[in-house]
Amino acid sequence: MSTTGEDVVFLLDVDNTLLDNDRVTRDLREYLTAQFGEERQRRYWELFEELRSELGYADYLGALQRFRLAYPHELNMLSMSSWLVDYPFTERLYTGALDVIARLSARGLPVVLSDGDVVFQPRKVERSGIGAAVDGRVLIYVHKEQELADVERRFPAGQYVLVEDKLRIIAAVKAQWEERVTTVFVRQGHYAHDPELLARYPPADFAIESIAELATLPLAAA
Repeated sequence: MSTTGEDVVFLLDVDNTLLDNDRVTRDLREYLTAQFGEERQRRYWELFEELRSELGYADYLGALQRFRLAYPHELNMLSMSSWLVDYPFTERLYTGALDVIARLSARGLPVVLSDGDVVFQPRKVERSGIGAAVDGRVLIYVHKEQELADVERRFPAGQYVLVEDKLRIIAAVKAQWEERVTTVFVRQGHYAHDPELLARYPPADFAIESIAELATLPLAAA
């Protein structure tokens, strides 16, 4: 990049980039099985996928509402909402995630760029400490790759650095911003290791194996 630190905005994804969301999902699967049995655990995820197909993003609490309608007499289901809202997200941060944000602050402006529902996703960012680490600069959209004009309006910059675990998002942003964005693919989580997805989309400008590597990445060479 040819711009100075003050001209750079780092756009940081959350799920499987700063925080191990696959582990959160695994914990939820185990909780559902323990509370309601294997069959109803599978039914929750069927409802979850149906809702994601309709909305275009993950909605854990919305799926829980449908789960409740499917089993109206399962009153201990109400405890699941507390389990979700009070989940210890700080324990699922990737090693060095908050330190990376602190170190990026010396090179530019770190901003969270995520997508998801209006309750669980903001709660995740808040309780994990990510929101505080970026001084409240948190953007959560339905489809973030479609909202770049709004991102640019809120955080204008000469250069952007997108840090993301999904090549689909990276490709979409690169197509719009072209040389104005440097893309960093973080090989964490199931999307980052899906052979079909890896073959479908072009590579990012940089690829790293863990978020901790971002702090020392020679982005100026991009």
